[in-house]
Order: sequence, then structure tokens, then C-alpha cells
Amino acid sequence: MRTITIAEITTEAFAPYGDLLHAPATRPRQDQAGTLQNTRSTARANLALIQSEPMDRLMPLRRLERHPHSNQAFLPLSVEAYVVVVAPDRDGSPDEAKIQAFRVPGHAGINYRAGAWHAHMMTLQAPGTFAMLVHEDGTAADCVFASIEPLTVALP
Repeated sequence: MRTITIAEITTEAFAPYGDLLHAPATRPRQDQAGTLQNTRSTARANLALIQSEPMDRLMPLRRLERHPHSNQAFLPLSVEAYVVVVAPDRDGSPDEAKIQAFRVPGHAGINYRAGAWHAHMMTLQAPGTFAMLVHEDGTAADCVFASIEPLTVALP
């Protein structure tokens, strides 16, 4: 079984997959902090609360997902740190040779761009809660799944 090592996330490393969301650089707020995408007029914004499990309970990873028509933002509400696993697209499937894992501190959010391949949310140790925003219309086009060879992520 393959194992990849988790790296610390940076804005530059995550840029091909979306936005890393930090506290506002200037007070009191930062407008347009991330790119919102919705290519379907029938899709509505869905603000959901997500409970996430620690990564050791979710290994090995066996699939990735993407949202072809919408960005998907995760904002930690009660999370110390979490892991995101991403892969570039290769002909409509995740490029398994280029899968990456990043550790994200609990004070930062992420915003996957539409079409970015990613794993489900995973915390490092204790279960956590996130606010999640995505545009959905209730059809199969909301979320596409792809099987991958079993993969484990590990701390350095």
C-alpha cells in the first residue's frame, strides 16, 4: 500500500486546488477572500455543518471526489488541525502519481475550486466540526467520485 507524507500547507502549494483562507490582512474584513463558483442556475448555495473524524480512523483512502460545477469551502469551527488530500486532474480522473497531503492549522480555512480532486475532510487527532459551503441542485452532477489505489497518509 502506498503512503504519502503530509506537508505543511502554503498558499502557493495549495493554489492549483483552491484558496487558503487566513485571517484578514487588513481590518476589519477582507472581501473576496476566495473564489465562489457556480455554473448551474438550478444549484443553490448549501451551507452545511460537517463532523469530521481523525485521519487514522479513515485510512486507507480509496476514493477522491470533486464538484465539477461549484467551489467547496470548509471553515473550521472546532478543529485543532486537519489534513487535506488533493490531486490534479488527468483526463477526467485524479492523477494518482501526483496526490499530495497537507496539514492545515485549525485557524485557516480552505476553498477548493470547482473540479479539484480531494479526499473527504479529516482531522489530525480529535473529531472536529466545519462549516461547509457548496452549490448543489440534488443531481449526480453535484459530486463525482473516483476510486484510487489504497493510500495512507502519514505525518513526517
